[in-house]
Amino acid sequence: MELQNNQPWVLVRGAGDLATGVIVRLHRCGFKVAVTECANPSAIRRRAALCEAVWQGAAQVEGVTARRIADAAQAEMASQAGEIPLLVDESAACIAALQPAAVVDAILAKRNLGTSREMAPITVGLGPGFTAGQDVDAVVETMRGHHLGRVIRQGAAIPNTGVPGVIAGYAAERVIHAPAGGAMQFVADESGNTVDIGALVRAGQIIARVGDTPVHATIDGVLRGLIREGYPVTKGLKIADIDPRPEQAAYCDTVSDKARAIGGGVVEALLELAREKQIRLL
Repeated sequence: MELQNNQPWVLVRGAGDLATGVIVRLHRCGFKVAVTECANPSAIRRRAALCEAVWQGAAQVEGVTARRIADAAQAEMASQAGEIPLLVDESAACIAALQPAAVVDAILAKRNLGTSREMAPITVGLGPGFTAGQDVDAVVETMRGHHLGRVIRQGAAIPNTGVPGVIAGYAAERVIHAPAGGAMQFVADESGNTVDIGALVRAGQIIARVGDTPVHATIDGVLRGLIREGYPVTKGLKIADIDPRPEQAAYCDTVSDKARAIGGGVVEALLELAREKQIRLL
């Protein structure tokens, strides 16, 4: 495959909201980005996640568009159009065709789902599940706090605590898990408006249903994330996210501060490794 200006690909595995922060930053910095996703992504921050292209054919966040393509042969055309080619390809089989110079695992599964240093000359993993110097060249810290976005060249990120980061005094309360299994159903509020991302909700309010089971808001705040309507939910799956800061209603369709910091760490890791290995990325 002839590459545009001979610039190599940077392949990002995953296109959820945190991965989208990475993709947007890489694209704006001039990297030639391709993305892989699973067939049924379950992002709850749908308006800030390019994985919605799996469902819609295309998705846009902060002016950056990802377009679903059928195979790797169509990637160059999407890239020349200024868009991010997105492939449904959980195993990253497209590596054989794209021959990326770098692979970034941004699946955020808290474990390694198959990324190895053999995939590309440069490999970067986000968060727990990767060890720099073993399965990837570098790890970027994803835990909120002082080290968020830090590049780790030896060792692993902070282990997964299972508790979301604290925002305005709330941690676990911010995230809502499915009380039952079934199809996700949206509901209307007292005014007859569909409760969806960006809505101001009150603790105890019904914000959705899973099958016949109501889903209640845990705290007052902005419904920052809600899994797409009709999604086949399993009991315990993360399905909603409430931000206690009402002013955040204006930012539900933009890259978060956390995602932007992680994206900065990825850019640092790629440039540092490219210099050391004398590999052209830009």
